[in-house]
Amino acid sequence: MAVPEKHRHRWLVRYRHEVALGVGYLLLLVWLAVWRPAFFQPAQLQAVLVSAAPMLVVCVGMTLVILARQIDIAVGSLFSVCGVAVGLLARGGWPMPLAGLAAVGLGTAVGAFQGWLVAYVGLPAIVVTLAMMVILREGLRWWRQGEFVRDLPTDFQWFGFSQEQGQLALVAIALGCFVLVACGLRWLAAGRAVYATGGDPHAAFLAGMRPRRVTLAVFSLLGGLTGLAAVLHTVRFAMVDPAAGQGLELQAIAAVVLGGVAISGGRGTLVGPLLGVFLLATLKPALVFLGAAAHWDKALQGAIILAAVAASRLQTSHAAAATPARGRQP
Repeated sequence: MAVPEKHRHRWLVRYRHEVALGVGYLLLLVWLAVWRPAFFQPAQLQAVLVSAAPMLVVCVGMTLVILARQIDIAVGSLFSVCGVAVGLLARGGWPMPLAGLAAVGLGTAVGAFQGWLVAYVGLPAIVVTLAMMVILREGLRWWRQGEFVRDLPTDFQWFGFSQEQGQLALVAIALGCFVLVACGLRWLAAGRAVYATGGDPHAAFLAGMRPRRVTLAVFSLLGGLTGLAAVLHTVRFAMVDPAAGQGLELQAIAAVVLGGVAISGGRGTLVGPLLGVFLLATLKPALVFLGAAAHWDKALQGAIILAAVAASRLQTSHAAAATPARGRQP
């Protein structure tokens, strides 16, 4: 018995954004292979993969926040604060696992505070996170005066492993976070609550869910994952740069919306942001290999966000325009 056409292409329609992004990434790789084959040296590919690991962890949390119809532009500043915190704690004699957990706890606390202001006080997320971004960034600048955290213990860099083992650990931790959250979104009631809250908070409440708790949870989780990402980033170096998180919020939002997650909430998967992270991580060194200035990647990130917001707005307008027409049908 033949499979109906609509069922045959259901998967392709459902994941059209992810498929399109995957094809675009493949075309970029083919272009590099033709014009700049030196890009595919093992050391260069390994550097791209390792640099993408902390970003992937942040994007996992950012995906949850955007799915819940919220936004967080303070992740870059929080990333810097958590990175400096883990460096100072490690230099002060704390064991690396304990220092890392403290950084994750710090990120979770800041994220929970933001989530409480948004969910229970009723402040707009953009205002709360913008204020927190400035507070954290300027507070860190006043505290450190741009000074790096130096004289770190020998077990700090790469968690005390060799560089190859440490890089493998970073990638494994990032992929583990991705898989755990992806499975939760797909099969747990908490994941369905995130989608429902982003789709229509009032309907989610009537269905027995608690949108305020969901909002608090996604901000807290993003904060904790940002702290973890800061740990994964700082252990790559012998010193901690207090400005390491500058521009991170733009990269994270760009990767998420590029992956097809609706900026208006309620639609998207984690597969798209995964591809978006690797595309953006490849883009910056690719621009250098192609002879363009590396800073153009930030302009492209801004263009991606603008295009995604415009596309989401157009899609919402078309859906709103189609609803009355269907209602007039007999």
